Amino acid sequence: MRTRFAPSPTGMLHIGGVRTALYAYLLAKQTGGEFVLRVEDTDRSREVEGATESILRALNWVGIAPDEGVVLEDGKVGQRGNKGSYIQSERQALYQQHAQILLDSGHAYYAFDTKEELETMRETMRSNSNPSPKYDSSVRMNMRNSLSLPEDEVKKLLADNTPYVVRLKVDPNRDIEVHDEVRGKLTFQGHTIDDTVLLKADGFPTYHLAVVVDDHHMELDICIRGEEWLSSLPKHVLIYEAFGWEPSKFAHLPLMLNPDRSKLSKRQGDVAATDYIDKGYLPEAMINFMVQQGWNDGTEQDIFTMEELIKKFSLDRVQKGGAVFDRERLDWVQGQWMRKFSIEEFVDRIKPLVVADYPASAEDNDFATKAALIQDRITFLNEAPQMLSYYYGDVQAPMDIVCHKKQKVTAENIGAITADLIATLDVIDEADWNETSLSADLNAMAETKEYRRGQVFWPLRAILTGLPFSPGAYEVAVALGKEVTMKRLCDFNDQL
Repeated sequence: MRTRFAPSPTGMLHIGGVRTALYAYLLAKQTGGEFVLRVEDTDRSREVEGATESILRALNWVGIAPDEGVVLEDGKVGQRGNKGSYIQSERQALYQQHAQILLDSGHAYYAFDTKEELETMRETMRSNSNPSPKYDSSVRMNMRNSLSLPEDEVKKLLADNTPYVVRLKVDPNRDIEVHDEVRGKLTFQGHTIDDTVLLKADGFPTYHLAVVVDDHHMELDICIRGEEWLSSLPKHVLIYEAFGWEPSKFAHLPLMLNPDRSKLSKRQGDVAATDYIDKGYLPEAMINFMVQQGWNDGTEQDIFTMEELIKKFSLDRVQKGGAVFDRERLDWVQGQWMRKFSIEEFVDRIKPLVVADYPASAEDNDFATKAALIQDRITFLNEAPQMLSYYYGDVQAPMDIVCHKKQKVTAENIGAITADLIATLDVIDEADWNETSLSADLNAMAETKEYRRGQVFWPLRAILTGLPFSPGAYEVAVALGKEVTMKRLCDFNDQL
């Protein structure tokens, strides 16, 4: 199957675009087909410099680089394939030729109406209790177009280079039926469809003409897009029919929503793919999370590799209702992927970050042991330097972290607890400095001194790390070794 993603270079890639591209990519890969990227840049006024490169870099980062079309080659935007150009602004002659085909066959017509005439038409319709005025069969004979004007006048207007647009001629008395891969059978009534513009006055096509011509000539099997394009579906079916072409398949995806069920927008959070790259999300986590924004495989499985998704994905499991973009869920998926890494891969990913802040860690032969202690607690790779800071930097444990109301550690009893910790740990031989010995002796101390476990282990962990959260007290003490552990306890005791 040949699938495509067709963004407009009007800004950064929207996170919803990642989902659309991902679904198209998965369908192509599971059928041994090609995933094509086409740039739809016919709205030149909104084009943003560098947007195409940014979109491609985001797709490459997330692991769904296009096989054909507009691609990154050696870090630069290029094109690959024999059905191009894959940039719409470079296909002008093709669109104009096809607009002429529709004019010659009577499926389209010239419209010479000025902006003022169009606004007058709309105002008249509104005054006649039509809240949604449109240019259609009910008004076309009262407007200035090649259907209402004498042929010789039309020829003169064209000869005089009078500005015009080309409109699709829609039959109001027929129904348009189409099957959508997500929504099933859909029926649209002809009288609800406007005579949409196909070719603008500047010679550029509208989306409606360009998308049909391009999907046909690029031999694409399916058009996957957001449900906001559903109202355009009957127009595209009519354009396919007018050319005598077999329509591609269509799949309209549910909206992505904020937690309050409003449409996902920048007002309520990050919506650009680059926002999530910059925040340190893993591409594996983003793919895993985004595929589930409207799709599930019908099982309890939460975490999927790309290989599993290619095997399992299907459009018939895509829901019709909106998908809530739950950032807490995304963070959970991110954490799950952190735990899937082997310790070797985890070390490879975090060590450069830790070394940048703590150069001494580069020579630490036990770095992997220390890294393993935080793997189950980390969400983002850039948290690693702070989470390992107590191994490589000086630690000054603040009293507001060492003392803890819930653990019953207070300013009044911390001095006695610290002294007991020093006395208990000091007599453990270096050769016996392991979790088993520490556990036995510290639990015995708690029982003898009538401390709660939290009164022993919370302050020990906090004094050794200076952090509110870290691996457990035993693990940290063993990883630090006896000498460093005793020094930090004694330094804290001196501070008291």
